[in-house]
Amino acid sequence: MIRTLLLSFSFLLLASSSYAQCEDGRYRDMIFPGFTVTSDVLYGNNINYQGLAQDLFLDIYRPEGDTETSRPLIVVSHGGSYVSGSKTGLDVVPFCRDMAKMGYVVASIQYRLGVPLTFDLEGPFKEAVLRGTHDSRAAVRFFRKNAAENGNQYGIDPDKIFFAGSSAGAFNALHLAYMDTEAEISQYVDQSVAGLGGGVEGESGNAGYSSEVSGVINIAGALASPDLMQEGDAPVCSFHGTGDTVVPFGTDMLTISGFIDIDTVHGSSIIDARAEVLGIEHCLTVQWLQGHVPHVTNVLYYDSLRSVSSNFLSHLVCPQIDLDCEYRTIDIATSLPEFQVTESKIWPNPASTELHILSGTMRGGNFMMLDVTGQKVRSGILGATEKVVPLEGLPNGLYLLQLQDERGMRTMRFHKAGY
Repeated sequence: MIRTLLLSFSFLLLASSSYAQCEDGRYRDMIFPGFTVTSDVLYGNNINYQGLAQDLFLDIYRPEGDTETSRPLIVVSHGGSYVSGSKTGLDVVPFCRDMAKMGYVVASIQYRLGVPLTFDLEGPFKEAVLRGTHDSRAAVRFFRKNAAENGNQYGIDPDKIFFAGSSAGAFNALHLAYMDTEAEISQYVDQSVAGLGGGVEGESGNAGYSSEVSGVINIAGALASPDLMQEGDAPVCSFHGTGDTVVPFGTDMLTISGFIDIDTVHGSSIIDARAEVLGIEHCLTVQWLQGHVPHVTNVLYYDSLRSVSSNFLSHLVCPQIDLDCEYRTIDIATSLPEFQVTESKIWPNPASTELHILSGTMRGGNFMMLDVTGQKVRSGILGATEKVVPLEGLPNGLYLLQLQDERGMRTMRFHKAGY
C-alpha cells in the first residue's frame, strides 16, 4: 500500500513538473531571447547510392539560458528531391531557430542523397526514400541512446520526440512514422544492396533503441500509400499548397520540376482524410493556390507554419492544452532574415542555350548547377542583377540549381531541352 502511494506520488510529481513547463507560453511562444547551435554532431553512417561509406551529421538547436533538462525534441529533415538540399537550408533553419526559442530542442539532420539517372526513376526514387527514412530513424535512436548511455547531454525527454520534414524531408518523416513492417517496403527496392538492408529500421546506427515518434510535422510531403497509416499511429500536422506541381496535394503523379513523372503518391489532403477515418489527431493547413513549400519565400506562410506547428506540438507535449489547428500570429519578429529581397527567379524554363538567374537579394550570393546524379556542372557568383549562364555542352534533361545567399540555401529546378 505504501509502495503504491509512493509510486502514485512520484507520477504526480513528474506530471506536474511536465505541466509546469507549459506555463507562461512555453512551447507556444518564443519566450527565450535566443538559441545556441551545436553543429556537425556525428549520429550515424551508412553506404550511399554510389556504394561509398558516408558519415551522417546533425545540428542541435537549444533555447539560450534554459534550465530545463527534460525537453521535447523535434528532429527536422530538409527537402531537395533527394539530390540536393542541406541541414542548413532556408526550408528548415528558421523553423529550427524559432522552435528552439519556444523551448524545444531541435535537430536538423543530414541524410544520404542521390538518385541514379535511369530511364525509369520509380525504383531509384523509392530507394532514396528508404535511405532517407533509415537515416531519420537512426537520428531518433541517437538521441535515445545519448539519453540512456551518455548522461542525456542535450537535455531531451526521450518519450517526447517529434519529427518534422519539408518536401523530401516530409517523405522521410511520414514513412518513419507510418511504415512499420518490412512487408510495407516497396518491391522495387532490393534490400540486398549495401545501404538498403536492415528492414524498416535500417543500418545507419544506434541499433537497439526505438525510432518511434510522438507526432509528425508534414510540410508538402506524401506517402506511397495511405494504407500505411493505421489506428493508433502518431498524430500528424500537414501544410500543403493546392497548386503544388512537385508533390501533389491529393493523389497524383510525383514529378521533378513538373516534367519527369516518377510515381503516384498520396499528398497531404489524403493523409489528413485517412487520419480522420482512423481517429488519429490531425491538422491540415491548406495553402490555397500556392505551389511547393511557399513558407521558404513568403513570411506569412512561414508564420502560419510556425504558429500551427506550435499549437499542435504544445497540445501533444501538454495534454491540458486543447488541440488548435487555427493560425494565430505569434510575433512580427521571425528568424526569416530581414533583407531587402524578392523571390529568386530563373528563366526560361525549359531553357536551350542559356539560363537567366536573379537571386532576389541586393547582396547576391553563389550558385551551383547539378545534374540528377548530383554532379556539379556549373557554378559561379551571383550579384544583385541578372546572371546569364551558358548551357552549351550540357545534355538535355533535368537540372537542379542551388542558390546560396544570406537567406540560406534553396533549390530550384529547370529543364534543358532542344538544340
